[in-house]
Amino acid sequence: MSVLIAGAGPTGLTLAIDLARRGIAVRLVDKAAEFFNGSRGDGLQPRTLEVFEDLGVIDEVLRQGRSLPTMKIYLDGTLVDERRMAPILEPTPDIPYPNAWMLGQSRTEKLLRDKLAEYGVQVELGAAIVGFTQDADSVTAELSTGETVRAQYLVGADGGRSFVRKHLGIAFEGTTDESIRTLLGDVAADGLDHESGYWFAPKDNPMSGIALTPLSGGDQFQFGAPLDADDADTSLEGLQELVDRYAGPGVAKLRDLTWSTVWRPNVRLAERFRVGRVFIAGDAAHVHPPTGGQGLNTGVQDAYNLGWKLADGREEVLATYETERRTNAARVLGISEDLLQKHVDGDESAMERGENTRQLDVSYRDPADTRALAAGDRAPDAPLVDASGNKLRLFDLSRGPHTTLLRFSPTTPPTTEHTVDVVRRDAADGAYVSPEAFTHYHATDGDEILIRSDGYLA
Repeated sequence: MSVLIAGAGPTGLTLAIDLARRGIAVRLVDKAAEFFNGSRGDGLQPRTLEVFEDLGVIDEVLRQGRSLPTMKIYLDGTLVDERRMAPILEPTPDIPYPNAWMLGQSRTEKLLRDKLAEYGVQVELGAAIVGFTQDADSVTAELSTGETVRAQYLVGADGGRSFVRKHLGIAFEGTTDESIRTLLGDVAADGLDHESGYWFAPKDNPMSGIALTPLSGGDQFQFGAPLDADDADTSLEGLQELVDRYAGPGVAKLRDLTWSTVWRPNVRLAERFRVGRVFIAGDAAHVHPPTGGQGLNTGVQDAYNLGWKLADGREEVLATYETERRTNAARVLGISEDLLQKHVDGDESAMERGENTRQLDVSYRDPADTRALAAGDRAPDAPLVDASGNKLRLFDLSRGPHTTLLRFSPTTPPTTEHTVDVVRRDAADGAYVSPEAFTHYHATDGDEILIRSDGYLA
């Protein structure tokens, strides 16, 4: 088995790690000459944190990142309020990571590359796919380096301008609104408290302003500033003029502008996610506005869904990738679009983030199935106690590239507690006391529940 992946962003890296840990031969190529350096997709949703725990990078993600900051709201230079995009929630036995986490995208990519290197796989820069063909057994791709690569599958995780998607002739349906332009980037700002975020806006138009959100690992902020027809200067000096306009002269002195881009609302969904042995994922398959922080996270979920299916290789399994992920991408795009429209309409609730942005509610269940927990739902975590009295979590046992069978049974002799027999594909781990697992899985004695290796119920 071999897989060629185009695009070494979070989607391609997640897929490469998942395949490599399964012993699949994988090559990860990227057309860029050097690694991206910027915050861009800096919001990691709770479900993505669960994926990163399973892939073995959660400790570094938590160490290097930070929680969502309190945003100080200034109107005409006066502090009028302090808000959070979402309340800080306490972990529960079934949801260990209930809150979004902030980590600049380039730092996320770096720690994913480091994990991939532990499997002996390196990202190959300056190697763009310039053509490919496929037959019944394999895909043959030509690289810009002149090399020809033959693999059983090709995955295009090569961004919104995806060569792979275009070469397949897949329509990228949606819209780009050229009337709205926003300058995004990373900059240091002397005079501002780096523990807080800031929103500077005029009192008569409070939803039209400039945002500065602190980034971890230094003194930079990610900024978002509206550009009108007269704003053509995207340099440090141009950004300083925008900050002076919205915050007031002398409030913040900017320096060290390390990344910037002009963003336009671009909301698109690929007509298909697969043609034969070639798949697309991440921004190659769906492009989101930054509202709601869904783009990077949806791409990571694409990769996590596709990895085990490529390793399985059966057509009936591979066919579910497009069915499951395209349906979800369409739903998430709707969430992002709704939040974007609220920004355009000047609705203050556009700054709020609800449960539907955490991606814990992503499900592949049959819509006709109305049970509390059904096949296709996320598998909850739960506390366990082993025969020696040691405490651990269900996620500890399901972690890794294997399926996990839960067998629910009463203890012997009968007590108020219950046991969960956990049978992994690669080992039997014995019985654990866990009344909570019965609760979170809505289980009764004798039930058997199979967890897919991507953490959803089979």
